[in-house]
This record gives sequence, structure tokens and C-alpha cells, in this order.
Amino acid sequence: MIDPTSPKQASDLLRTHGIRAQKRLGQNFLCDRNTLDKIVRAANLSPDDRVVEIGPGLGGLTLSLARAASFVTAVEIDRHLEPILAETLTESPNVNVVYADFLKLDLEALFSTAFGDRPGVVVANIPYYITSPILEKLLDNKKLIKRIVLLVQNEFAQRAVAKAGSDACGSMSLYVQYHARVELLGTVPPTVFLPSPEVSSAILALDPVVPGTVAVENEERMFHLIRAAFGQRRKTLLNALMRAPTSYDLGFTVNDREQAEALLLRAGIDGIRRGETLTLEEFARISAAFDAP
Repeated sequence: MIDPTSPKQASDLLRTHGIRAQKRLGQNFLCDRNTLDKIVRAANLSPDDRVVEIGPGLGGLTLSLARAASFVTAVEIDRHLEPILAETLTESPNVNVVYADFLKLDLEALFSTAFGDRPGVVVANIPYYITSPILEKLLDNKKLIKRIVLLVQNEFAQRAVAKAGSDACGSMSLYVQYHARVELLGTVPPTVFLPSPEVSSAILALDPVVPGTVAVENEERMFHLIRAAFGQRRKTLLNALMRAPTSYDLGFTVNDREQAEALLLRAGIDGIRRGETLTLEEFARISAAFDAP
């Protein structure tokens, strides 16, 4: 049986089928048994778990997932890989490959079919250029997912786990950390991919939290506050909020300094702080202060 985790066999497989990795799709096929094992362990699968895999590529990770879970639904955008996946997965009857663009799928429908009546696990080796939209789509449907394990660019992973006040912390950091408990499980060198990318990767594990990791009545308003604060990183929090886009509907402008100061006073937050120093809990307090008497 062909082993797509072997760099030589993976190369032979691509050559036999006349296929090359497509840069436009961000294809870097993972060919390393140790890394695959780490990803599967991170998924913490039980024999009755059902999995959705995004981007099976040559099928190496798919095979490992199929051995650990009851069923795997693999979503692959590149139809050219169909003959390879048919060959590598021929002895895995508990795998169904769906050829589609994951970002265009109705996830409620997909997860209903793939997971049945209880939350399942999502595992993916994500192309770097679409990491954010894929993760956002997953977290928008987090009530249907019990665990997410992603192989992503290391820089993205560092931002996802960054703490308030660090250079890496941004609005995306707080977005991810609100919707899930997130952990960075280790870095992965470029040499384990075919072809090798220019940067290192990392394994991220996320456990979705419904409704979120902090209590907040108005999620949309809290994230408007966060985006306003990080949109003007060099300004104090007070000035950043006063200059927020009107579409954020925060209720005040550059001419409403007293109103903005009063809001921060009610929240117990010093307006001279920079927005990037605030924690999720502090942004939640500011959001709640809008409704305080």
C-alpha cells in the first residue's frame, strides 16, 4: 500500500499522476509521520467520534484520522487530486471525500451529514492565505464542533495565543480567545512538507466555548470596541474610541469626549491606556458600561 507520508512515495505518487502542487491553492503536502501523529493525538479522538478534515491533500492525515475515528468526511477543493485520493484511501471505507470549496459550503448542512446529531471534530492543514476566513467560518458554527485542530503558519498561531499587551496581540487574538480555549501545541519545520513552504508552521488546538469565554450581553458591540481600539494602536483608548468608524455605532464621535470619558469611568478603565493592553474581560466591561445607569 502506498504511504503518502513518505516524501519519496508522495513524490512518486504526484509524478505518476502528472500532478504538481498548485501554488495558487497554497498546496504544501505534509509528509511526516511524527507530525501527523501529533495532530491526531491533539484531536483527542475516541472510536465513535466523527471528523471533518479540510484539505486532505494526498490522504496521509486522512488515513490516520480514519484509523482513530468512526468516520471522516474530507473536503478537498482540488479535483485533480481525485485519482490520488481514490488510490490512497481505497482501503478506508469510513472516509467520504467531498470535492468542494470549504468556504462556499453550508456548514450546518455539511456538519449535519458528517457529524450526525452530536458535535464532531474538525482537523485541517490550512493554506496560509485563507486561514482567517476558514477559522472565522468554523467559529461561526462552533456550537456544532467540540474540537478544532489546525496546522497553520506559525506567525498566525503566535497571534492566536498572544496575551494582552504583547506585540503579537491583535483583534484576531481576542476574537479567537473569546470563541474558544486555544493552545499552541508545537511548531513544525518547513522541511516536512512537499514542497517546502518558506515559513514554519504550528499546531493549534481549539475547544469552542458557547456562548464565549467571557460573559457579555452584546458580542457585536464588544468586537466593535476591540476593532476600534486596535484600528488606532498608537492612540490612547479614549482617542481610538472617539475616532471609531460610525458603522461601529458606538454612539459618540471626536466631539463627544465627555461621553466617552464617562463610559470608560463607568467601566473602571483608564482612557490613557493603549487598546492593545486591555484583556477580553476589560473590553466586556466597557461593552456592559453602555447599558449601565
